[in-house]
Amino acid sequence: MSIKIRIRRRPRSVSTLLSTLVLVLICALVLLPIVMTFHYSFFPMSEMKAFLGTRNNYLQERFMDILLAPSIVSLRQYYDLLIDKPVYLQLFMNSVKYTLAILAGQAVFIPTLAYALSRFRFKGRELLFFMILMLMLLPFQVTMAPSVLTMRALGLMNTPWAVILPMMFSPFYIFLVRQFMISIPGEMMEAGLMDGAGTIRSFFHVVLPLSKPILGAAAALSFADNWNLVEQPLIYLSSTQNAMPLSVMFNIFSSSEQGVVFAAAALYILPSLLIYSYFQEDILLGIQLSDMK
Repeated sequence: MSIKIRIRRRPRSVSTLLSTLVLVLICALVLLPIVMTFHYSFFPMSEMKAFLGTRNNYLQERFMDILLAPSIVSLRQYYDLLIDKPVYLQLFMNSVKYTLAILAGQAVFIPTLAYALSRFRFKGRELLFFMILMLMLLPFQVTMAPSVLTMRALGLMNTPWAVILPMMFSPFYIFLVRQFMISIPGEMMEAGLMDGAGTIRSFFHVVLPLSKPILGAAAALSFADNWNLVEQPLIYLSSTQNAMPLSVMFNIFSSSEQGVVFAAAALYILPSLLIYSYFQEDILLGIQLSDMK
């Protein structure tokens, strides 16, 4: 004798449906520029030049026309950008160089500094942490003058190190990781000490594995900051245009090369999309754990 059990699904309320609709609309509005950027990157260059030439020719009370489909799908934008115009690749590699160098330095210094500020008690620790908070709250425009004087005294102006070295010790990520590490239960550290783990071993085998979510979130957020650097290169590299990252020269490059502007934008935002997709779970988990603790 078989018994069939029917599970009745509760009907969705009107408020749930409205909330879902609002969220879908917000997501569509946020994703529309990215989708259209990749969509327009497959248009022929002549069609893009003609389309961009219509800018500023419309009345303010009407929207600019949107091209839904190209006359022919073309990869000419990417070929012209990557093969015929190596200047883009040079700027792109400058951004890669700065971003990877800064992330490598942050991977060494920020977890160790956060570990020291969260687990060790020494004279001046609170003062040091207060100074880090003050640097985190002050905008770059306030600290720009002393930073330039420091770099000039060290002989680092107009060199890549002027951009890389200050960003390695970003106070926001020191604060972020420190706040997470300070909430790690002391019992776990004591268990490691009872097993014979010293300070360094506890850092590598206990603290870092437990801090993986916040480290992943910090890495993704730091990548976005470093990939989009503008003010620091403009100040520190004012005499060396060839060393500028793509984030600084992209506006000038897009204005002079309208035919490949969407392909350039698509390639520019692609690394950020990939990094966010890879660290998405760490970002969400790190934010949730930080709120809980």
